Amino acid sequence: MTDIVVPRRALLSVSDKTGLIDLAVDLCGRGVELIASGGTHRALVEAGLPVVEVATYTGQPEVLGGRVKTLHPKLHAGILARRDVPDDLATLEQQGIHAIDLVIVNLYPFEKTVARPDVTFDEAIENIDVGGPSLLRGAAKNHSSVAAIADPAQYSAVRAELAQHGGTTLDLRRRLALEVFELTGRYDTAIASYLRSTLGLDERFPSKLQLTFDRLATLRYGENPHQGAAFYREPGTVGPNLATATIRHGKELSYNNLLDLDNALRLVRRFADPAACVLKHNNPCGAATAPDLATAFERAHEGDPLSAFGGIVGLNRCVDLATAERLGAPGRFVECVVAPGYDEDAFKFLTTVPSWRHSVRLIDLGAPLGLESAGPIGQDLRRVEGGLLVQDWDEVEADPGSGQVATRRPPTDTERADLAFAWLVCAAVKSNAIVLVKAGQVVGVGAGQMSRLDSVRIAVEKAGERARGAVLASDAFFPFRDGPDTAARAGVTAIIQPGGSKRDNETLAACDEHGMAMVLTGRRHFRH
Repeated sequence: MTDIVVPRRALLSVSDKTGLIDLAVDLCGRGVELIASGGTHRALVEAGLPVVEVATYTGQPEVLGGRVKTLHPKLHAGILARRDVPDDLATLEQQGIHAIDLVIVNLYPFEKTVARPDVTFDEAIENIDVGGPSLLRGAAKNHSSVAAIADPAQYSAVRAELAQHGGTTLDLRRRLALEVFELTGRYDTAIASYLRSTLGLDERFPSKLQLTFDRLATLRYGENPHQGAAFYREPGTVGPNLATATIRHGKELSYNNLLDLDNALRLVRRFADPAACVLKHNNPCGAATAPDLATAFERAHEGDPLSAFGGIVGLNRCVDLATAERLGAPGRFVECVVAPGYDEDAFKFLTTVPSWRHSVRLIDLGAPLGLESAGPIGQDLRRVEGGLLVQDWDEVEADPGSGQVATRRPPTDTERADLAFAWLVCAAVKSNAIVLVKAGQVVGVGAGQMSRLDSVRIAVEKAGERARGAVLASDAFFPFRDGPDTAARAGVTAIIQPGGSKRDNETLAACDEHGMAMVLTGRRHFRH
């Protein structure tokens, strides 16, 4: 293998003209002959650069409306010929074929095309590139001698090597080859996914699952310092979400920060009124709604001030100065804030006044956040050793308070509103999940316990006297009546839960005995 290859000839065929002319000028200045097709040829001619059209070089004009223009032996042989195999070089000489050292090719924008809501099937098919992948794969296969350049973002690295070495190094060509095969693999996956979607088949879970994600960042570490980690974005994701957000201030986010921020975001986006939540270890320790955001945050923080210290804050409105001042009140420490935006004076306050101003991360979603904002695309993925679990995203009921009233006493209007609020929060809590709410404010949470009764006990202990007149949400059914009995003794007046236990009658009887109302949703929300 040759390490540094000094290019003599380059083939160019790009749909994205970004940086094209600068690269071509550089190549021409180094005596590299340019061969180009179609629009690329026109762009280079208009720039006053010497360039040979593909059809002139091959002696074969474009046919089939441009479907066939680069599928020709003079191009592919020039790319694939092994420079260290005498027979290959002899063949090139006999056939009058020149070796090509640089292949600079973009693929037709298939993903962008099919993402358009008005795209037709015929348009999609015409944007399936055939010649481009063939040229790039050939160059990548023969990377011992040929550089395959598929993205304008790679131009600077190529130009830097030409400036330093007069040619491309083997290390660069190998990395470019890897990127080509990653690109063409993703391209084929996108085509297969589109065709699958047009067949009208119910294939939420296809027999073969091919995943492609783009790395956004390498993280300092994972859940623990000895674990490596990275953050990837799903192609085509529609914000507002963490993958489309901007870190306006603070150090880089950690793996655990991202998990907490995602849960906080998914929680506050469920509410139409101004809403706030505070998370610790991926569980809400406080959440509330109010007529204004500052009051919503204050009430969320009051849910469990001790746990809120160093917490993650989620807000569903742009942060104003009043809210910023509540966030930065003396004795409070906020790790991260995620919100649809920050007023200028609020941003200035958060980054200059509190003692933790230098460390707090301020994440800007860059778009309004409400019930109409886009939810997650695709499916929920989780690795297990030796495999992958795939499920639909857990969608919480739009009107959970409208479930079946199963007790003699129906909930009051106030209780019904609090039950609906508690149910929405409960879906964000780790199972076994119990949430106590009073007047639109979380006052107690029991999370992640092996016994549902223990979760009830923790929630009422957290709430203390605030449990009197509160309502309770349980993410799954009560296996025994001891949970409602414990809640009733603490002063809880109404419960919302899925139902479905063989002892539901005992649970309902307990509620009737205590004069409590119970609503059954018929749908659980485990969160493991």
